[in-house]
Amino acid sequence: AFLRKPGGPPAPAPDAGAEAASRFAGLGLGGPGAGPRFPDQPQVYLLDLSGGEAARLTDLPLGAGAPVWLPDGRLGFSAPLLAQAPTLAGTAALAAERAKDPVSARVTEDRVYRFWDRWLTEGRVEHILLLDLADDRLIDLTPGWTRWLGLSEGGRAFAAAPDSGEIAFEACRSTPPHSPLVFGVYRQAVPARGASAEGLAEPRLLHPEHPGPAMRPRYSPDGAWIVYGLQREIGFYADPVRLMAFERASGRHRPLTEAWDNSAESWTFGADATRLLLVAQEGAHNAVWAIDLAAVEAPADHPPRVLARGGWLGEPRPVGPRLCCSHQSLTEPPELALLDLETGRPERLTRFTEPAMADLALGAVEEVFFAGAEGDRVQMYLVHPPELPADPGPAGVASGTAGGRQPGARGRSLVHLVHGGPHGVFGDQWHWRWNAHAFAARGHLVALVNFHGSTGFGEAYTRSILGQWGARPAADLQAATDWLIAERGVDPARMAIAGGSYGGYLVSWLAGETDRFACIVNHAGVSDFQTQFASDITQGRRKSMGGELWEDLAGLDRFNPIRRAASFRSPMLVIHGEKDYRVPYNQGLVIYNVYQARGLPARLVVYADENHWILKPRNSRHWYGEVLDWIERWLGGQALYSAGAAADSTGGP
Repeated sequence: AFLRKPGGPPAPAPDAGAEAASRFAGLGLGGPGAGPRFPDQPQVYLLDLSGGEAARLTDLPLGAGAPVWLPDGRLGFSAPLLAQAPTLAGTAALAAERAKDPVSARVTEDRVYRFWDRWLTEGRVEHILLLDLADDRLIDLTPGWTRWLGLSEGGRAFAAAPDSGEIAFEACRSTPPHSPLVFGVYRQAVPARGASAEGLAEPRLLHPEHPGPAMRPRYSPDGAWIVYGLQREIGFYADPVRLMAFERASGRHRPLTEAWDNSAESWTFGADATRLLLVAQEGAHNAVWAIDLAAVEAPADHPPRVLARGGWLGEPRPVGPRLCCSHQSLTEPPELALLDLETGRPERLTRFTEPAMADLALGAVEEVFFAGAEGDRVQMYLVHPPELPADPGPAGVASGTAGGRQPGARGRSLVHLVHGGPHGVFGDQWHWRWNAHAFAARGHLVALVNFHGSTGFGEAYTRSILGQWGARPAADLQAATDWLIAERGVDPARMAIAGGSYGGYLVSWLAGETDRFACIVNHAGVSDFQTQFASDITQGRRKSMGGELWEDLAGLDRFNPIRRAASFRSPMLVIHGEKDYRVPYNQGLVIYNVYQARGLPARLVVYADENHWILKPRNSRHWYGEVLDWIERWLGGQALYSAGAAADSTGGP
């Protein structure tokens, strides 16, 4: 089963559901076999892997998503309904009525009313529906449900018990106005096949005694356990995710990773119930770890052990004695691989990206460490231009011929790429939107610094920037720059810095601290802490930014980039998506307008149909052209994409 328009991950069927693919034409308000009433909505389709066309299973007024097969062959999925009319028929009627209403007002009394790139005031609430392909029976497992099932696509999936008698899922546990917004894990009984859903009780919160966030429930193969993640701290997204095991028979919650200084990202059971597999960062890499469930009574004495590491590994699935997962690195796009548990090495299963990569010359990747803020050890990746040595020695080595530069006395040009978050990482993984090789191909040495606040280096390192966003990370980047000049032959006159989101904030903060960078690229960066309160998420600002507007304004402004406006000097390219609600695009307008008012070189690029990320293919190509040409313009290279096209809004190479 899979989604069409806009698409989604497929869900392979158990044997019990496979035979239905050849006969089932569609289900929903239009009835089986009818033409779609809602062709513009994403629907669930079923594809027989032995051949044939995909069959549409749903025709629902607001679409469907996140298909999950139950072990008994029934298919569950999420479907948004309107809270004011939470049935399929009621939602269809109300949506049609609203479509004819000329009033376009959005009205709310909630603290949370937008998310990422969409408004939440329409009243959409995800329900979990269950379809039995044997008799076309469709039931709502969450009738009358008014809680958000998940604000992101990935949060809408659920897990099913091995006996198909229960599901568990992540949903909002806070109530309007959602101050604060908190999600938890719920359990819901599933009626037996052929039974009515009438009188179905409301879902039950799995952990009522724990007030903080909880997420991603997974059943053990024998059905005895539900393993889920929890965070202790509300409003701090980088609080480590600790794994808990809920014993269904006794109702006990047992900690699995309480003493572990890593944060679990994803987890699943092995082929049996004795071993839990999880993925977690380990520095700027990640690894697959295993937990022996027999040791849950004394988890501190039995920490997770590494099964495989290197590059970046996705959530594993057991395949006999091996594990199947995605694998990628800074030099390899994602592909499926089998992990040998004896050696830990990945064996590639797919080669989808080989034709595209065959003609590309990628430079060497180097991992180094240097003394950063307060002398702490800080990790950094270096991506070198193709056909240039990874370690050229001290300054004065030629930079090569790419990007219009000639061999000679000048050292290498440098481009810093600054990751967002701030609690994120530039890991050993392929990046589509900020691909370091695209910059290195123009002859630049590219530096990816995992400054203080980055994840994967311990909880203390992650928390070390709370309330002082501009302190240690800025010092780390300055120290990295000094190291690169001394140790990697960088020309101090030909250095650029580019960052997105928090990275855009940090380069804006540095714009008021130094003019050592010949130019700056600020993508979707926070430029003013005060007006950033227009973001879709406003909880946790005191902790992260140092204060609130109504208390400790001085603390809030201590690391506020716009307060350094008088010191801005380096030319800045400002980029934003107009549908960005995480860092609203007025943040870009503010700093661009300041640059213009002061007569400083600046360029503004706003994508009317993009959010925090530039995702559409043509827009992405245009983005790379704008960014690379801005860097070439100020580092003395040759613009290849947008030079002379200031009035050209179409872009593209």
